[in-house]
Amino acid sequence: MSEEQPKKEPKKKKDRVIVKPTPPSTVSTALLILRGAIAGVLGCPIGGPPQGGDSGDGDNGDENNSKSEPIVFSLMQPSFIKDGYPSGKFSLSLGKKNGTACTLHIPSKEEGDTTEGGNDNDNDNENDAYTKSQLLDAIENAANRIISQNLPITTFTMDREAAIAKYGTIMLDQSQMRLPKKPKPEDLVLTIAYVDGLYLGVPPGPVLQNTGMKMKVVLERGDPAFKCSVNAGKKARKCDLGIKFRIVSEGEGDDSTSTSTSTTITKEMESVPLTSDDAIDTSVLQPLLTKSIRLEEGEALQKLQFDLEEKMASLAIGDSTNPSAPVAPVAPLANEKEKEMVVNAFEVEGKIDYNKLVDDFGSKLIDKELLARIEKLTVGRGTVPFLHRFLRRDIFFSHRDMTKICDCLENNEPFYLYTGRGPSSDAMHLGHLVPFLFTQWLQQAFQCPLVIQMTDDEKFLFKGQYDNDTGDNLDYFAQLTYSNAKDIIACGFIPEKTFLFSDLDYVGTMYPNIVRIWKAVTNNTVSGIFGFDGTSNIGKSAFPAIQAAPSFPSSFPVVLGADRVNGSFTSSPDAAKNHNMACLIPCAIDQDPYFRMTRDIAHKLVPKTHPLGGKPALIHSKFFPPLQGAEGKMSSSDVNSAIFLTDTPAEIERKIKEHAFSGGQDTKKLQEEHGANLDVDVSYQWLRFFLEDDEELVRIGKDYSTGSGEFWSTNKVKARLVEVLKGIVSEHQMRRKSVTDDTVREW
Repeated sequence: MSEEQPKKEPKKKKDRVIVKPTPPSTVSTALLILRGAIAGVLGCPIGGPPQGGDSGDGDNGDENNSKSEPIVFSLMQPSFIKDGYPSGKFSLSLGKKNGTACTLHIPSKEEGDTTEGGNDNDNDNENDAYTKSQLLDAIENAANRIISQNLPITTFTMDREAAIAKYGTIMLDQSQMRLPKKPKPEDLVLTIAYVDGLYLGVPPGPVLQNTGMKMKVVLERGDPAFKCSVNAGKKARKCDLGIKFRIVSEGEGDDSTSTSTSTTITKEMESVPLTSDDAIDTSVLQPLLTKSIRLEEGEALQKLQFDLEEKMASLAIGDSTNPSAPVAPVAPLANEKEKEMVVNAFEVEGKIDYNKLVDDFGSKLIDKELLARIEKLTVGRGTVPFLHRFLRRDIFFSHRDMTKICDCLENNEPFYLYTGRGPSSDAMHLGHLVPFLFTQWLQQAFQCPLVIQMTDDEKFLFKGQYDNDTGDNLDYFAQLTYSNAKDIIACGFIPEKTFLFSDLDYVGTMYPNIVRIWKAVTNNTVSGIFGFDGTSNIGKSAFPAIQAAPSFPSSFPVVLGADRVNGSFTSSPDAAKNHNMACLIPCAIDQDPYFRMTRDIAHKLVPKTHPLGGKPALIHSKFFPPLQGAEGKMSSSDVNSAIFLTDTPAEIERKIKEHAFSGGQDTKKLQEEHGANLDVDVSYQWLRFFLEDDEELVRIGKDYSTGSGEFWSTNKVKARLVEVLKGIVSEHQMRRKSVTDDTVREW
């Protein structure tokens, strides 16, 4: 027997080292521009997931889902080495089918295919309003328009961990997501480039100081294996986009493959990276992280798609009297999983069960007896012609101690109204308008004083930013207060009975009461109600007392004449009377937690003779639903979920037709058989808020829910809503024009 041969040690595999050639600065710059152009045209975030790594819920079948799917660009292949001219190639996954990760419809139609809007289910491109080539043209045109605008490009270096902590991974492509096993020092520092309103990313090489390269970008067409490609449609396993581009001088044709260009790029023309102190503030990136079309080339394609959907809807439903009727999102199936209801001071999600909410919060429903009593004390006294539609339609539906406010009215005891606004955006939307419309009616009906708190301090504490170079943005929220105040004044309050104030300006007058509230409320109470923990800044924990303070008349010693001299409630007969003023707060029910806390300690801030023991009374509204679905509430952060008070008539019509969630059926036959689900139909729900005529609303509801009569279809209901909203917004805009800066200062 031969001796056993010693076993050979297996060879260790060497770590694979990916060599990334540094591209010319023109190629890196073009890559930056193209990625921003693609995201802006298609209506997707520039990258993802953003801060914290939350990638959303993924594909749930709802293309209008406000939580976007993560977007990650691939590594740019250095095709410029093989091609011998400035070029590059990269790809992007867009979800499934026709692009669930973006807003724009991604076509499967090839050039020369004329199929459009037919009924042949075998045609994968029957819903395409434009071709793949037209989509690529739009991206190319957008990129070259950005080049012509000569936009500045800011670059800065930043520690990799600090950059990811600040921005998340939105600026990284797939190759940059993971560090090498043995990272080098240069791997731990990122050079980040930013073009305002377009893109933030880590380029593969140096970039120019601005987008004006005196060159143009050409997307190469032809064999999709080597050139640009668009993969989409019902039969596609996934939807993705492949981009092969080259750079040519301005004078060269699109088919040029010259190995040189007439423009010489010098080192001086390249952007010099700044330090991390010059890092871009995250607040300016928010529009780039939304699932919305941001460039005009994308809007043009969207209009083509929208026009086709109108035509197809007309064919499917047979609405010959209104051919311009787009296909709207339809009601979900009954067995679809519903989000769990979440309602607190900072978050509203899921399908809202208002009866359960009243039970959980401990408030009371407004019953017929209370409604009749309010009508007798308002309409019956001739201060208003009829009850507000929000009361008639159960939109303001819940209350705390509203019966005692009625007692005050009957006994001629004074009380005042208190409402407010947290200025988070320059333009208010219709959801913001709801409490002010109702408060204006209440003031007219009760002929009482009103105080309006602008919580610019709160918005800074919860959303403020700090930059090492420019400092914080507290002044930004103060400016928003001024802008929002004009919209509030335009609602038509009684000037001599209304006091509108900014916390930043007025908090000193309220400070004694704020201190009293701080003394009366424990940290455990505040943390339990609002969910604050050790990571919250101390201002967040302190703020609830600031929102509570206007509930007490002594916070307004001049406006309400409730001055506490040396802490006394009885310094004069008038002061004693004014200290007994009750307070009524109209608000959405998610604000109730602030005032539950207030009511618990209210007796410590008023005289014992106060009719409500110091407790503020509240009247709660239901939430104004976003366009994409009658759940939760509208948000300023999603421009397509809201109608803003600055929107043009055309924008109002586009948003309603394109985004308003429909409770109607897919076909005329089904609509006639089953009718619409009014509970989930956003257009009908919005008419409940804004259409004044009760009889017309009943008629619309009856027609639409039975699929018969004048308003049998979604198209008819949407058209009526558009007409109503155009009137409301245009009237508001006219009133706002008359509100000057001097007017705001007077208020």
